[in-house]
Parts: sequence; structure tokens; C-alpha cells
Amino acid sequence: MTIRLVLISVMTLVALHPRDICAQTLRTDSTDMPAITGEAHPSAPVLRTDLPGMPADSTLAPPKKSWLAKVVGFFDFNNPDPRYISPNLYNFTFMLNTSSSYEYYKIASTGTHEQSISFAPSPSRKLGAYFGWRWIFLGWSVDVDDIFGSKQGKSKKTEYNLSLYSAKVGVDFYYLKSGNRFKVKGLSGFEDIGSQDIGKEFRFDGLKVNMMGINAYYIFNNRRFSYPAAFSQSTNQRKSAGSFLTGFSYSTHKLMFDYRQLPPELISQLEPSLRFQKIRYHDYSLNFGYAYNWVFAKNCLACLSVTPAIAYKKAGITSKEEGYDAETYHSVNFDVITRAAIVYNNAKYYVGASLLAHTYDYHKKRFWINNTYGILQIYVGFNFNKKKEFRNRQ
Repeated sequence: MTIRLVLISVMTLVALHPRDICAQTLRTDSTDMPAITGEAHPSAPVLRTDLPGMPADSTLAPPKKSWLAKVVGFFDFNNPDPRYISPNLYNFTFMLNTSSSYEYYKIASTGTHEQSISFAPSPSRKLGAYFGWRWIFLGWSVDVDDIFGSKQGKSKKTEYNLSLYSAKVGVDFYYLKSGNRFKVKGLSGFEDIGSQDIGKEFRFDGLKVNMMGINAYYIFNNRRFSYPAAFSQSTNQRKSAGSFLTGFSYSTHKLMFDYRQLPPELISQLEPSLRFQKIRYHDYSLNFGYAYNWVFAKNCLACLSVTPAIAYKKAGITSKEEGYDAETYHSVNFDVITRAAIVYNNAKYYVGASLLAHTYDYHKKRFWINNTYGILQIYVGFNFNKKKEFRNRQ
């Protein structure tokens, strides 16, 4: 059994120091304050405009902001519209979490004779318990197969996921080294398979995958739309709202493919462009999309976000087949980042589920590859130790 210390993808910077959003009431019934009329109080100070060098119609202009103040204002994460977003009221939280990661890969030949093979491993499942303070969550997670699975069924997969959610900006980071439980999920373009039944899945140990990526984005309507409300439970979305998003992503992908471990009936028909040993490509992309938070009932929120990206890819393919040995390709393709969530959060208790999926597409003459990596989380938790500024409020 392996136990890991992890920093999970529920961080947020929104509620570090929430502002007091309750305005103070101006009392006009005090004995030492006149009613609001056109007359001034006898003891009220008078702004003199008859001083030397000051024109009679002079007014006090607000001071100009320095460049540092403007930068700080841009990263002011604590200025939500209180009609749409309410802050987290508590300092600490405890959460139970189960997560599953999914992978899917499809390689295809797009020449005169089209062929494709689809691969996917068994989903990996983890259980964890986490303790959070403000925006940091730390805890333990264990792989379910390490506890209940057989020794042969244990996965050798290594993965790390970290997502930072704030009001204005967000960052995703992930690292994946595939395990040893791939299966062939689909075949097309093959005939006379013989003993191999293409309608059934079969194990394939000839695929190894390494993947690492980072994605950063900016949220335009950040005063009314809250990603943290949907994905890190650190704020509450009170009214439905949406926002456009834009960002930049970088990722690197390496697939090692030993086609010789395929059944002989498939190897004999395999197109030359699919007889590669290794492909490695770098992906640089600019993305622009839209996200929407739907408050469909009190304390209930559903979120959907789709962010297409235009990506430049530089790929190197190594193969012993003539004409495909150590070639380098450049191409422009499309990727997409998808997020979805549903959550109930009454500020004290919360329960929900979330999905984050990255889909990459590399398409070049005679060759095409598509891969998807996603994380599904289901969680339940509660907050405690109300912040000082909220303790006297109902």
C-alpha cells in the first residue's frame, strides 16, 4: 500500500481577507446631526476657497494612483459583487474525496488506406481525507487498487494534479506517467482478423505515455462569476452569471509504441505510418472560451466551461520504417479544455462533483493522434471556525 502526501486541486486565493460588504447605515436622527436639507449645520466645517492662489470654484480632485497601486488593484481578488458572490465565512475545512483519472488515446493513418487503433487504461481511483486552512489543502490519498486489488492488478501510474482557482486568474498543472493496464478499445480499417475478435477489448502492454502541462487563464467578468464557487467551495454563487475566459497553455507529450506486441493478424496489415516507435510533441496554445454558473436552486450550483484553443505543435517521430525515421513535423491544430461541476454549499456544509478534461489533437499528413486526460472528483465536507469579521453576523 502506498500513501502519498498531496496538494490537491482545490486552492483559491479569493477569501484570504474578505471585505466587509455590509455598508454602514447613515443615521440622520442623531441630535448632533441635522436632517439632510439644503442648510448646513452651524458647527460644520466650511471649505474655504478664498485662500491665496486658489480659484473660487476649486474642488478637491482624487489623488492619482501610482503604477504599483494599479498593479495591486488588478490582482485585487477580494472585490466581488455581493449581489452575485458571497465570501467564505470560515477559516478551516475538512473534506473527504474520491477521484478517478481517465485517459484515452487514438492513433490513425490518414493516407490512401485509413486505419485507427484506440487505447485506454482502466481508470485509477483514489480515496483521500483533507484538511484546509484558508486556501491551502493538505491530506492523504491512497490508491484503491493498492488496498483491494491483487498484486498483478496494481497500477504503476504516477500522476500529480494542481489547480489554483481565484476570482480573476487560475492555473492548472498536471504530470502523468502512464501505468501498465492499457487495453485496445477499438479498431478500424483492418480486415480478416481471424482469431482476433475486434468486437472485444484485449490487453496491450506496448504503449507507454508521459505527459506534462500547464495552463493559465484570465476571467473577464470576475466580480459576478466565480470559478471557486464551483470548484473549490471557497465562495458562494448567489445569482447565475457567466464570463469569457482567455489564456495560454503549454504541454509536452511522449508516446512510446511497440506495435510488435499487437496480434500478428494486425501487424501484417498495419500501415507504415503506424509502425512508429516513439512520438514526442510540444504544444503551445492560445485559448478563448466561455464559462457559466447556473444557480438552479438555493445553495445549488451547476457550472459548465468550454475553452477551445488554437495550438502550434512541434513533433518528432522515430521509426525504423523507411521514410519515417526521426522526422520533425510542424502543424497548427485545435485543442479544448472542458470543466463541469455541480455542488450544494450552504456555507457550512458542502457536497459535489467536478470534472476537468484536457483534449489534444495532432493531425498531419498520413498520421493523426488524439489524446484526452481527465479527472473526476466527488467530495463532501464541512467548514468550521468562523472568521472574526463574520462572527457577529447572523
